[in-house]
Amino acid sequence: MSFVQGQAPATQTVAPSGDPDELYRNREDAQSAQRAADIWSARAQSGHDFEASWKLARVLYWTGTNGPEAGRRAALDRGVKSAEQAATLEPGRPEGHFWMAANMGRLAESFGLSQGLKYRGRVKDELEKVLAIDRPWQQGSADRALGVWYFKVPRLFGGSHSKAEEHLRQALAYNPRSTATMFFLSDVLIDDGRKPEARTLLQQIIDAPLDPEWGPEDKVFKQQAADELKKLK
Repeated sequence: MSFVQGQAPATQTVAPSGDPDELYRNREDAQSAQRAADIWSARAQSGHDFEASWKLARVLYWTGTNGPEAGRRAALDRGVKSAEQAATLEPGRPEGHFWMAANMGRLAESFGLSQGLKYRGRVKDELEKVLAIDRPWQQGSADRALGVWYFKVPRLFGGSHSKAEEHLRQALAYNPRSTATMFFLSDVLIDDGRKPEARTLLQQIIDAPLDPEWGPEDKVFKQQAADELKKLK
């Protein structure tokens, strides 16, 4: 279950700094993302650095989604472990729980039924922990992710289009211009046959300004929205 971003195009600009936050901001470049991961990995090895642990899980989610195909599963597996460490260090903070769910969700979506069965329940549990800790955190990311969970999971195992829409609209209350949330909501609307509403959302994604923090993800969703809008027309 991808609820953070799609696959980004490659770029060639490498950030010159050794600051991992700056390197992560330039994550569209594979070398920059890898350098950030290396720095946070070294810091997280002590087992006591909460910030390094969750930020490593976040960049590993990115590389597990956008990096070379051969290394994606390993990156996501590492991302789960790093996020678990962060959640253990600071169980009352949302970051570890969310990025654990994100990495597990991508594994469940991309690597077969066994991964889906392994992580389906845990993804939901971790996201519900984020809701309990700080529901508005990161522009309502937990509500958005739960919306995707309810949409992707078969009804037999707890999926629900009505709950998917409820969580996605709650996420939009925190950030009405979130391209990710609008795109996932458009998926639900299209699947429910509500194409005029979906077209409106897709156009809003195309017209939305880039978020300074999530620019690489916004670019992906804008392209996906344009492609989807062409199909609907």
